[in-house]
Amino acid sequence: MVELFQKIRTLIADWWKDFTLQTRLMAAATLVVSLIMSSLTFWAVNTIQLDARLNDTRFGRDLGLLLASNTAPLVEADQLEDLAIFSRRFMDSTSSIRYMLYANPDGYIFFGIPYADTAVQNSLTLSRRMQLPENYVKSVDLPMVRQHLTPAGEVTDVFVPLKSKDNYLGVLALGINPNPTVVASSHLTRDVTIAVFVCIWVMVILGAVFNALTITQPIKELLTGVKNIAAGNFKQRIDLSRGGDELGELIQSFNYMAERLERYEEQNIEELTAEKAKLERLVSTIADGAILIDASLEVVLANTAASRIFGWDSKLPPEGNVLQHLPGQVRVQMTRPLYQAAKGDSSESQEFRIGLTEPTNRTIRVLLNSVLDQSGETVKGIALTVQDITREVALNAAKSQFISNISHELRTPLFNIKSFIETLYEYGDDLSERERQEFLETANNETDRLTRLVNDVLDLSRLESNRRYQFTSLDIHQPIEQTLRTYQLNAKDKGIELIQEIEDGLPPVLGNYDLLLQVFGNLVGNGLKFSTVGGCVAIRAYRSPMSVEHPDLLGNVRIEISDTGIGIAAEDQDAIFDRFYRVENRVHTLEGTGLGLSIVKNIIDKHNSQMLLVSEVGIGTTFWFDLTIYEQPVAKPVQENQGSGQTSDSDVDTNEPVATPVTPTELT
Repeated sequence: MVELFQKIRTLIADWWKDFTLQTRLMAAATLVVSLIMSSLTFWAVNTIQLDARLNDTRFGRDLGLLLASNTAPLVEADQLEDLAIFSRRFMDSTSSIRYMLYANPDGYIFFGIPYADTAVQNSLTLSRRMQLPENYVKSVDLPMVRQHLTPAGEVTDVFVPLKSKDNYLGVLALGINPNPTVVASSHLTRDVTIAVFVCIWVMVILGAVFNALTITQPIKELLTGVKNIAAGNFKQRIDLSRGGDELGELIQSFNYMAERLERYEEQNIEELTAEKAKLERLVSTIADGAILIDASLEVVLANTAASRIFGWDSKLPPEGNVLQHLPGQVRVQMTRPLYQAAKGDSSESQEFRIGLTEPTNRTIRVLLNSVLDQSGETVKGIALTVQDITREVALNAAKSQFISNISHELRTPLFNIKSFIETLYEYGDDLSERERQEFLETANNETDRLTRLVNDVLDLSRLESNRRYQFTSLDIHQPIEQTLRTYQLNAKDKGIELIQEIEDGLPPVLGNYDLLLQVFGNLVGNGLKFSTVGGCVAIRAYRSPMSVEHPDLLGNVRIEISDTGIGIAAEDQDAIFDRFYRVENRVHTLEGTGLGLSIVKNIIDKHNSQMLLVSEVGIGTTFWFDLTIYEQPVAKPVQENQGSGQTSDSDVDTNEPVATPVTPTELT
């Protein structure tokens, strides 16, 4: 079967190759036009027939409703004689009705035209029952209409429920003949459409034959001209007179192309010069330094970035050997590779990382690439790409330090957990119940410590990412009260008093509830941890002094968290918000991860404010920051994204000015 199919396919391909281009064009045009016109004709005829059916459907529905409204009272009163008289008159006055049947609720026909009642009752079958359609619904007031084809022609069946005061009396079935006028018009339109289609089809074929005859010869001439141009004969022209049609424009364009190619050598130098200028302009705008030197190591081109990195004059490249103008650290590492690349001994790309001390301390990356000719054998020059990676090096160092710190912090609790669990596993039977409980309690505490550390790292990572947070109107009472409720039992166990001092009538602030709750929790938790029995931790909220002095301005609300703990020494206050920096290292405790205050600072930065502190060793510490008072937005036209009750990130003013620091109230 496959071989037969391949053989037939080969025969058709060979048969098609024997046709000339003219015949192929004519066949393709005829096929395309035939398909298009056939589709249009089918659509037109189908539309006409659908419109005629739709008219018959509407007429039958209206006629059925009219007849049902007049006959329903007669059926309810069982006045069959009056029903027969009225139905006969109605049918005689309407030529479109083919049949008319009345059936009771069970579907048995009790009267019909042309079926008489006596004929139905005296037949061998005592009664005849109407077969209603499956989708007929008795409870629906609207009639059901369907169309079907019979030997006598198409008929529209209308089934109308007979109802009187919501009582279902039966069904009225009407057979409606198509409107002869509409049918005749539909047939006429169809015939005219088909005739027009045939005429257009014949005209298209004739036009395709004519165009094929007039196109083939010019195309042959164009083919000959293209071959001559490809062979290098730029003097080739096509002398074929044609009008202003598309083929004539193609011939004129071909002649114009040949003329341009003939003048190409004369314009080549000018165009190359212009392209070189564009290239130099493009290179000068690149953020990385770019230096192009020739085989003798003299500078051909240097952009602004390279001149700035090496301290050159940005207007002109330095003269002479490039090594004479490079900083000492660069010259030491680049001398040998440059001479090797200039001789062609090394054609591979090379990378160098060099630290500079002049004119400023920075680290650069130099990429060296040889520029070869078209054959790829002779070195035409050397391209140097200079990148300032000072920030990248600093970030890598910070990343390494962070990884080192986090590894150290993770290793300690993991080692403790493993040690106690191994002891329980190996010597559990030799330990007392109290010792086993102590070991398990220690392992549990170390697990909690490990969990806190991981959560703090994740929180800090989210805060330092580009994630956008939603800031809305916030009553500052809510996060403060929730924080105090959370730490109430802890404070009671340690004998420390929690104090809340919130100014009456504070307006709502612009903030994020969850983030501020985390700030209060970290600061209050630190205050409880470093305060002794009998101490206190206080949260205060009041209008900032600037807001009091200038009531006409929107102003800020100041938040203070004070404690009577051990305090923070002056030499520690500058680094207190750094990662993993812990004041408790100076007091020889192991509590905390050193990330809490770093998280707090990032959250306050997200609120476009500053975290400040006042502390004295042995007396206590006060952390404080300002939050912007929420400004009611001006009413705007309702948009599709409104109504959700939330403020989108684009509605938050990220350029809110930071309040000027003012000394907070005295320490508790």
